[in-house]
Amino acid sequence: MTLHLPAADGTLRAYEPRTEPLAFPPGAPVTSRTVFSAAHVVADPLADVTPDSPAAVDWDATLAFRRHLWSHGLGVAEAMDTAQRGMGLDWAGAAELIRRSAAEARAVGGRIACGVGTDHLPAGSLAEIRAAYEEQLAVVEEAGAQAIVMASRALAATARGPEDYLEIYSHLLRQAAEPVILHWLGPMFDPALEGYWGSSDLDAATGTFLEVIAAHPDKVDGVKISLLDAGREVDLRRRLPQGVRCYTGDDFHYPELIAGDDQGFSHALLGIFDPLGPLAAQAVRVLDTGDVQGFRALLDPTVELSRHLFQPPTRFYKTGVVLLAWLAGHQDHFAMVGGLQSARSLPHLARAYELADTLGLFPDPKLAEERMRTLLSLYGVTR
Repeated sequence: MTLHLPAADGTLRAYEPRTEPLAFPPGAPVTSRTVFSAAHVVADPLADVTPDSPAAVDWDATLAFRRHLWSHGLGVAEAMDTAQRGMGLDWAGAAELIRRSAAEARAVGGRIACGVGTDHLPAGSLAEIRAAYEEQLAVVEEAGAQAIVMASRALAATARGPEDYLEIYSHLLRQAAEPVILHWLGPMFDPALEGYWGSSDLDAATGTFLEVIAAHPDKVDGVKISLLDAGREVDLRRRLPQGVRCYTGDDFHYPELIAGDDQGFSHALLGIFDPLGPLAAQAVRVLDTGDVQGFRALLDPTVELSRHLFQPPTRFYKTGVVLLAWLAGHQDHFAMVGGLQSARSLPHLARAYELADTLGLFPDPKLAEERMRTLLSLYGVTR
């Protein structure tokens, strides 16, 4: 049946949903690239909470979604910004998420890496920031997961220059039991991280970042770059010490960065691989055979959806991710921790549905259509 979807100009346009999904069966882990999907959390819609309350999480649905990603051969990047760290999920909730997901990963043989930050410390001295990082690193290591060292809002606010970043990160890398992934998250994802690595000049910031890595290459498994600048990522990738991976976090240019060039390629740690999980895994399995064109043929058409979900304000991309999880049947509701389901407009959500449906992302297109119709009716669109 025809859906009438609202456009940005307030008009309604007719859309005919597809009737058959694309089939992407579960499969073995991908081999030619290391691929993590940064996974969202599922809120408990029946909890009596407010946006300022500690997050109420539906643990069964949250862990079931991670099993879904593992079943397709992807790794899970846990307790990252996709899981609403600092945007509804506090450290207490993140710590429980890390422990539960790491235990689930062991049970099913899934790969997991977890975010280490300082989000339980709104502000503080360098000594307090260092201690906050160490506290979270201990939780991740005790859970048996790989650590992803996330950018710190507190450090961005406190650091006087590059030397403070060098001090904090060098200390933390010396403390780490196993090689970690360093995460450079740009201000488009979190405005509080403007000027990270001690400078708003990205060339200078890149120099400091590389200095941290060069001092401890044995403690850095890889770096995750989330600047939405493919050229800058390629340049940095080519300057990394041998053996240090580059994990793209570029949700605008991921097909070309993962495919790579004659001088190398990027692995992946992406929020867009939450809704794209099965399709992304299939694309990388094609790449495993050496078929770059087949890989691009599968993944290139998804970029329009990704660019839509991650359009400014980019930090609200999680709303579209959770909408698609609901429409795909991975959860029974469209509620988010912190009430973030209200962060995007109905025209934005309608376009996300249309693009995802066109790609065949919904295992049950009829269910997705019915749920989208319900959402439209809640906003007064009844045609």
